[in-house]
Amino acid sequence: MESAIIPTTESITTEFKTSFNEDVIETLVAFSNAKGGTIYVGVSDKGEVKGVQLGTETIPNWINEVKNKTTPQIIPDAEILLVDNKTVVTLYAMEYPIKPVSVRGRYYKRSGNSNHLLSASEVSNMHLQTVNSSWDYYLRSGKSIADISKEKIQKVIEIITRRNPSKQIKSVDEFLLKNELVKGEGITNACFLMFCKDENLFTTIQMGHFASETVIKDDVTTSNDILSQVDEVMSFVIKHINKEIIITGKVENTEHWQYPIEGIREIVLNMIIHRDYTSSFDSQIKIFPDHILFYNPGSLPDSITIEQLLANTYVSTPRNRQVAKLVKEMGMIEKYGTGIKRVRKIFIDYGLQEPKFENIPGGFAVTVFAETEKVSIIGDIVYKDLEKDLEKDLEKDLEKGLVKLSINQQKIIDQININKYISQSELSIIIGINEKNIRNNFKKLKNFGVIKRIGPDKGGYWEVIEKS
Repeated sequence: MESAIIPTTESITTEFKTSFNEDVIETLVAFSNAKGGTIYVGVSDKGEVKGVQLGTETIPNWINEVKNKTTPQIIPDAEILLVDNKTVVTLYAMEYPIKPVSVRGRYYKRSGNSNHLLSASEVSNMHLQTVNSSWDYYLRSGKSIADISKEKIQKVIEIITRRNPSKQIKSVDEFLLKNELVKGEGITNACFLMFCKDENLFTTIQMGHFASETVIKDDVTTSNDILSQVDEVMSFVIKHINKEIIITGKVENTEHWQYPIEGIREIVLNMIIHRDYTSSFDSQIKIFPDHILFYNPGSLPDSITIEQLLANTYVSTPRNRQVAKLVKEMGMIEKYGTGIKRVRKIFIDYGLQEPKFENIPGGFAVTVFAETEKVSIIGDIVYKDLEKDLEKDLEKDLEKGLVKLSINQQKIIDQININKYISQSELSIIIGINEKNIRNNFKKLKNFGVIKRIGPDKGGYWEVIEKS
């Protein structure tokens, strides 16, 4: 037998063991719950070949022990190698099709070059992904149709049909049945999260405005339905970030938010849609003078690394598939798996540093950074002088017909930046003026060239023309 060549280090698919023991079975289970892998029995964890002594029934006994102690049963492939004149046995476990696999009632997965004991929620999510389902499709224990708001559901129906007139939905009951949100009197987890009547402990988001790491200026908690939370979180963020009033010395000053509102909204949407709602931790948003931290329970799937996330070389696997499907139909997200790419581009185009994405214990965090240049702050408004060449450019723009907008018109623009699909009736409630005045302001903004309509009246959306 020729001398074989073996790996020099352990990895996500390679493990060294000096002898066969319980740890070998745990590693085979971890490999089965990941992408498969090989154990080299007779090699130290430093890669030094020690060799093993084999009897006639040694390997069959090992395989039989693995089979008897695992559920579902796994049967590794075994091979005898000669390495440096010493006997080494390889045990290979392929990725198991129906996960997770356990040993003595305990579940492991491979992470880097070590094994990680799965929590109850990780076991549940791994199984659901294997059977092409997700947690939010399952019935919500102790909750029924009586616990959800039909008014909230009707608003979603109106949004979906406005975007796609061919989707005729006759009633709330039809909508719930077609989208598998109810089973008898029971409701799914997604149905409860999106349309719950009352506040609950499962959707809690903690929001804080910090003067420093230890000094809190404002603290708000929301435990509403997750669709309402999008606007609640955006309102809190907008309240506590700076808006630059750029003094030009001309008729019209210009405004510039500390962060791109569209990018912040994309981060908030991703937080709420992909949160692990089985976790006991709350989502958190911490606003500091020079950065904002967004923390969400639930880390990236094992199949996706941060590097793949940034390179956009991964297949999107929504944690809450039923929620993601409905949110996509509402037009709140455009396409699965493009959120991070969009966020990065928005911040770069805005002239800011790329956000920082990181897996941290128990969850996933995104940090966005403000501009580092020094500006003078008066209250919550930042004033900055422009260089003379910029003033000349603005002067040319003014000559082309730029006009001063009213307070209500500016509020309309701010709300469109937050939600481009917002309706005139919704704006009437938010701004506090009647719909007739809203329509008149829209007409003026269109004539000014500040906004334009993309698509039809039903299913289209508003776009703010940035250079205006």
